[in-house]
Amino acid sequence: MKMEAVVFDGQALTLKYDAQYPMPKIVNDTDVLVKVEYAGICGTDLHIIQGEFPAIKDRPLALGHEFSGIVHDAGKASIFKKGQKVVVDPNRACNLCDFCRKGKYQYCLTAGINSTIGIWKDGGWAQYCCVPQDQVYALPDGITTEQAGLCEPYSCVAHGFDRASPLLVGEKILIVGAGIIGNLWVTTLHHHGHRDVTVSEMNKARLDIVKKLDTGFRLVTPDVLEKDKILYDVIIDCTGVGKVMEISFNYLKPGGKYVLFGCCPPTHQASVNPYQIYDKELTIIGVKINPFSFPNAIGWIKAMGSRYLDYNKLGVKTYALSEYESAMKDLKAGAVAKAMFKIV
Repeated sequence: MKMEAVVFDGQALTLKYDAQYPMPKIVNDTDVLVKVEYAGICGTDLHIIQGEFPAIKDRPLALGHEFSGIVHDAGKASIFKKGQKVVVDPNRACNLCDFCRKGKYQYCLTAGINSTIGIWKDGGWAQYCCVPQDQVYALPDGITTEQAGLCEPYSCVAHGFDRASPLLVGEKILIVGAGIIGNLWVTTLHHHGHRDVTVSEMNKARLDIVKKLDTGFRLVTPDVLEKDKILYDVIIDCTGVGKVMEISFNYLKPGGKYVLFGCCPPTHQASVNPYQIYDKELTIIGVKINPFSFPNAIGWIKAMGSRYLDYNKLGVKTYALSEYESAMKDLKAGAVAKAMFKIV
């Protein structure tokens, strides 16, 4: 059987729509065949397509590591049943190395980011995807598959939130970059009671999207940051641009924390002043994927509901798989905060 998919060729660095891509089959008794309904395009996907982030080169595959859907079928030993609403965690532990056995599979040299569904194995930019059941989460009542399409990025934010904690209400926080990740941090901080938050973004169209979230946060362009000389307790960098860190690092208060959340290409460099780190006792926090943070993300999504998870307010636009070129174009132009494939 065949299905629709958006397929990436790691050798040629090309992307194409394929209406005759092989439909996956259940191989193991604990496999789950998911009928995909929503699949997001991540900034990491753009880096992959441009050859800036490691991905499989042995064969073409369907990209997509952020997706939700319905159980279409399951192996005879699976706990999942046909018709269940689910979301898929694309990352897993090898369960054998010291990192994994300490609950830190983001550092695993064989699993974690090195075995991600949608990067190293066929992913969610397709009508169907077959995954191991230990990477599948049933959605509780009150969460739609549309909302759960954002579960994977929220799980990464949840891990970042844990890494940066304590984030005390009343602290002065700066979010740099108002793409979808910046917007998810906006909703997360507002939901947790933070109000003294500034969002910096050079693309004014993106700032207009943040306004729709109605948080009351201060929205500025980078030149304003440079002029006002305000210092912050916490800076959350969602840009994935090394040069931005070089500039923004100077806006930290003594004792401040710099959360490097956006994924920079490996070639990016940033120069920071070691004396500042010593003198101000600054902390630099890296955030890599989402180790065991899917339950937190699901809890957040259920608690946030439509107040925060409205696609229109977040700047999320949906596309058919066959419209992938338009999706990529809009995303790169900043016309949307996030492009999402709707496969229902």
